[in-house]
Amino acid sequence: MIVLNLCCSQEHRFEGWFASADAFEEQRARQLVSCPICGSNAVRRLPSAPYVLTRHSAPSSETAGQAPAAAPASAGPDLPPEAVVENVLQVLRHMSRNAENVGDRLPEEARRIHHGEAEVRNIRGQASPEEVEELIDEGIIVVPLPSGEDEVH
Repeated sequence: MIVLNLCCSQEHRFEGWFASADAFEEQRARQLVSCPICGSNAVRRLPSAPYVLTRHSAPSSETAGQAPAAAPASAGPDLPPEAVVENVLQVLRHMSRNAENVGDRLPEEARRIHHGEAEVRNIRGQASPEEVEELIDEGIIVVPLPSGEDEVH
């Protein structure tokens, strides 16, 4: 999993998480990548330091007692907490509007997509905490969202 700094034609900056740089380019070419703020599909990658999140990124027992490394610097301006919350809600609304609702078939469909047995697309649905943990353990990225309709819709 890689995290890329992205920017749309309206200069909105945001992050995108992809399996690889090739996956980003393939999704961008199919216009599957869009700005969470304005919805533009004219998205470009910004220069950024590499940061790869893997299961093996956990600190070793030798470094567990040491202070964590500094987090990467933010590409965006410092925002007040209420603006950050509003931006997150906009992203969640965008994700919800642009994802197929597969209901309680979420774990099964996420696995099918992950293994190349189904078309790559954004999906949403329901899964138990145990199912979410199993998906994450399998390397399938899922993002739990609030359950209240008015929280993200």
